[in-house]
Amino acid sequence: MTPTALAGVRVLDLSRILAGPSAAQLLGDLGADVVKVEKPGEGDDTRKWGPPFVEDADGEPTTESAYYLCANRNKRSIEVDIASTEGQALIMRLLEHADVLVENYKVGGLSAYGLSYDQIKARFPRLVYCSITGFGQTGPYAARAGYDFLIQGMGGIMSLTGEPDGQPMKVGVGIADVMTGMYAAVGILAALRHRDLTGQGQHIDVSLLDTQVAWLINAGTSHLNTRENPVRLGNGHPNIVPYQVFPTADDPIIIAAGNDSQFRKLCDIADIPAIAAEPKFATNASRVINRQAVVDIVSEALRKKSRVHWLAECEKVGVPSGPVNNLEQVFSDPHIQHRGAEVSMPHPLAGSGHVSLIANPLKLSETPVQYRHTPPIRNQHEEEILRDWLGQH
Repeated sequence: MTPTALAGVRVLDLSRILAGPSAAQLLGDLGADVVKVEKPGEGDDTRKWGPPFVEDADGEPTTESAYYLCANRNKRSIEVDIASTEGQALIMRLLEHADVLVENYKVGGLSAYGLSYDQIKARFPRLVYCSITGFGQTGPYAARAGYDFLIQGMGGIMSLTGEPDGQPMKVGVGIADVMTGMYAAVGILAALRHRDLTGQGQHIDVSLLDTQVAWLINAGTSHLNTRENPVRLGNGHPNIVPYQVFPTADDPIIIAAGNDSQFRKLCDIADIPAIAAEPKFATNASRVINRQAVVDIVSEALRKKSRVHWLAECEKVGVPSGPVNNLEQVFSDPHIQHRGAEVSMPHPLAGSGHVSLIANPLKLSETPVQYRHTPPIRNQHEEEILRDWLGQH
């Protein structure tokens, strides 16, 4: 069998919803043995977040939502009541064989069960313990519950997203959760490297709000160095013009002219070559100052022909451009299909016998991602987890 990057790493996943599960799924994709611990009779909240649900052979919805599928492959499921003495004892036994624990309880939530980092670190000095919360382990908001929508608002991304005269707008997926999961996975990998070198585990404190602020990136850095609040630009770019969605005779396209040469080429194919020579449009800095005039002129020119025409012309001369695809168009795109963005995995409840998932985008030459376990149904792997981790038969 082809080796995996994290073969031999064992992860106990006590998280639910999206940030924690996506972090644990990433580790599982890279080869870690991930055990998903779920509340008896209920399981991960997202199992019920639908429709759509996986459909059985009669076309009826099952108990597994498409939302749940997105962040729970390459895991095995076991139900444990951590509120009970027996459940806490079982978690402790599993931790004796774990390298990583991922949890997203409220700050201090696991201390009631004797499972906080401070309570167990002496017993498990090599354990990498990752806590994912809305606001972090410290600070005036630490006790609050965190939700992606709230974090997008509090963390500033909504102030940058949407049309200038419209409402602030959230990103269409739970991006604060997803990015927190990514940062958590990176932190876990770094902590494992440190542990392997020193024998010492550690506590990772990662929060949705910290992460959201971190990925403000250039917009946040611009603010810090000017102390000015950026305005919403719709699909426009704050520092490059023209760099946005434009209308055509039928469907819209994206033009991303990142330098003056590309702008001149765009003007040539759009039959407005004189525009590029005008002082107020000749450089990117001048185009940013005269943004609306540039947008109006380019829009008028592009409305004369179809999207297919402009995409072909732009590609000929090297002007970055692309379509605005819906999801059907995304997954039917020949390049995306070539890159293997959709994977099919067997599923015991699906009438078709399988479910479709979005592939992991990492392409590792020596330790490729493997799809070993479909997103599990509740408690699907109790016997084999107890056998593999604890030697019970």
